[in-house]
Amino acid sequence: MTSTPTTDLATAPASTADLTAAPVVHDHITDAIKAPDLLRLSGNVVLARFETLKVYAALGAVRTLLERGTVRPGQTLVDSSSGIYALALALACHRYGLRCHIVASTTVDATMRAQLEILGATVDQMPPSKDLRLDQEGRVRRVRGLLAERPGMHWMRQYHDAVHYTGYREFAALVDGALPGVPLTVVGAVGTGSSSGGLVQALRGRGRSVRLLGVQPFGSVTFGSEGFSDPEALIAGIGSSIPFDNVRHDLYDSLHWLDFRHAMAGAVGLLREHAVFAGLSTGAAHLVAGWEAAREPGRTHLVIGPDTGHRYTERVFARHHEALDPRALKPREITDLADLAPPWSAMEWHRRRYDVRRRPAVPAQPTAPPGAPTRKDRTP
Repeated sequence: MTSTPTTDLATAPASTADLTAAPVVHDHITDAIKAPDLLRLSGNVVLARFETLKVYAALGAVRTLLERGTVRPGQTLVDSSSGIYALALALACHRYGLRCHIVASTTVDATMRAQLEILGATVDQMPPSKDLRLDQEGRVRRVRGLLAERPGMHWMRQYHDAVHYTGYREFAALVDGALPGVPLTVVGAVGTGSSSGGLVQALRGRGRSVRLLGVQPFGSVTFGSEGFSDPEALIAGIGSSIPFDNVRHDLYDSLHWLDFRHAMAGAVGLLREHAVFAGLSTGAAHLVAGWEAAREPGRTHLVIGPDTGHRYTERVFARHHEALDPRALKPREITDLADLAPPWSAMEWHRRRYDVRRRPAVPAQPTAPPGAPTRKDRTP
């Protein structure tokens, strides 16, 4: 009888990263959590998994505003948030000696609220609502009311102030160093536009040829799906029921629209296949990246994972037996917004402009801008 060789864990060699990485002692928690963990999910899919993605945005914005003299230490910064930005802004204020006031979405749970309050933020939370359009509009009205009552507050305007793009230059430098010289497709939720747009704009500024693939829920006005209603509600943080000026539509090469069930399939599948516990927007991007990567094996697909899955435990992960099999799912490929339909649609966007407030008809099969790779030529 032969025995199977065993490895003595005490003498097993460490990974190359373990042997060469120098330990770092940070001065503030934001330095420790702002950068993502990079995980290769397959040969051409890499996940950038954050604890709180918007720490980059909040730190960059607050630092820039202080340098410009727009805000001063001790001043109160206020904004509306569905959760991730609220925590990021509270952490940035904690670091830079500023006060923080959050007008919180109905989706902000007790765990998040407790963290915000202990960090020193004051919180106004919207009453329960099944209509996230009313929730978003109500939050904006509340912020305007606060500014009228307390004019010394500074409204961060994460949805509209381009200062939030500045923090993602650091993320771009990290990606550029970790994935050098490869054709790159960034796959991420559109959201406010700052994370995916800020990353790709900075990467293109470094001379990288990068495709940007945006993920949207049905019901969002940002890329024309406001005529649909997802019965399980707009996925918080990846779409919007109101126009966001920070979304630069002409940065995007392709769009995918998914319903809640498909995002859930992606999130549960990510945990099941790769042991990564992440939120719904990560799940949606993971599902989309898998489909795109199979069609484009010559490109590396970077999935942006904005947060962990903790706030989705009951709504998503406790229902994992209901999750669809990601391997059986594929989008309906369309060429015009008029053909958009649930549960999953995909469309080449070709870096076009789009006026959300006027919502003009989008022409079918538009011409790509000069230099933009098409479906036929994007694989080297």
